[in-house]
Amino acid sequence: MTQSQTYDVIITGGGIMGSATAYHLMKSDPALKVAVVERDPTYARASTTLSMSNVRIQFSLKENIQISQYAFEVLKGFEEQMAVGGERPRIYFHQEGNLFLVGAENEAAARKAFDLQRSLGCRIEWWPRAQIKERYPLYEPGDDIVGATYGPDDGHFDAYAVLMAYKAKARSLGAAYITGDAAAIATAAGSATGVALATGDKVSAGIVVNCGGAWAAELAATAGVELPVVPVKRQVFALDTAVKPEGPLPLTVLLSGLYFRTETGGLVLLGKSVPEDPVGFNFSWDDQRFMELLWPELAEFVPAWDRLKLVRGWAGLYDVNTLDGNAILGEWPQIKGLYLATGFSGHGLQQGPAVGRYLSELILQRPVSLDLAIFSPQRILENRPLSEAGLV
Repeated sequence: MTQSQTYDVIITGGGIMGSATAYHLMKSDPALKVAVVERDPTYARASTTLSMSNVRIQFSLKENIQISQYAFEVLKGFEEQMAVGGERPRIYFHQEGNLFLVGAENEAAARKAFDLQRSLGCRIEWWPRAQIKERYPLYEPGDDIVGATYGPDDGHFDAYAVLMAYKAKARSLGAAYITGDAAAIATAAGSATGVALATGDKVSAGIVVNCGGAWAAELAATAGVELPVVPVKRQVFALDTAVKPEGPLPLTVLLSGLYFRTETGGLVLLGKSVPEDPVGFNFSWDDQRFMELLWPELAEFVPAWDRLKLVRGWAGLYDVNTLDGNAILGEWPQIKGLYLATGFSGHGLQQGPAVGRYLSELILQRPVSLDLAIFSPQRILENRPLSEAGLV
């Protein structure tokens, strides 16, 4: 790379947020010069590729529901829309459902969210406890469970394939991908001017989009922007159970927040976020966590899984917004041309399509297809959290 290059837009982070944004920018204005700076083109530690790749309609904030509705729409036609040179990606979108168990303590909030989802046209079902057992005989819902909400359109897909498709399509439309470590955001007179790389080179642009995920707050701080976003380790375990379910199991979320679903190949994927999860850039995984904490809880709900084999595990990072657990999305009010897309707190992958479209519309000053102003960074300056009650 030369000492300095100039673009219209620089995106730091080439994961789902950065690549979806690059795609929408180039699709909207092919004359743009867009560069995506990504430190690891293998995406070995990207949150996008280390997630459980879930997409769900079951939120209690209207805008989060609408974001998911758009994601469903995109995913259904994704392989055709993202074809490059006649080659279609295969994303293996399986709509096997999400099942959220409901207890007496959160029933009122769950019913309120359920009613909101139905009012927005979502396919969502309320199951009494007996129906849970009837549909999934391996489950043993206890007396503390009053029912569940089931989203039949919810499901999972190949996150790596979706990311690679966005990247390939963006590049085919003219976006440049630069392998490098974005070390600092450059500013002058209250405006963004580009990004300094760890090599000492500078990439110049009047618009910088920080899509750094768990690393976004560190990068933002170089421009004097303090974000309540921290990297939190999230572990996933792959299990081979002695007793197999008769068919696919939905992503099932217990009252404690423990969640699991079946995966292709007959495995079960399981995880759980707890307040004690370590903050920092740590990618180690701990089999003792599963053996001592998660397995006993899992076996209580699915007694047939008292015999199983822990096949493997891995750890990725959530970019946790400690203010309210929701996205920080849009232009930073104090620095013209600096846009943020971070703080997704575990549901960023499914929100990538809508976020990429929305950011492109803001940057190009076009009417927005879906108003996501509720996630504006202004609320960070005002210490004004959003409410997402009733669901994990």
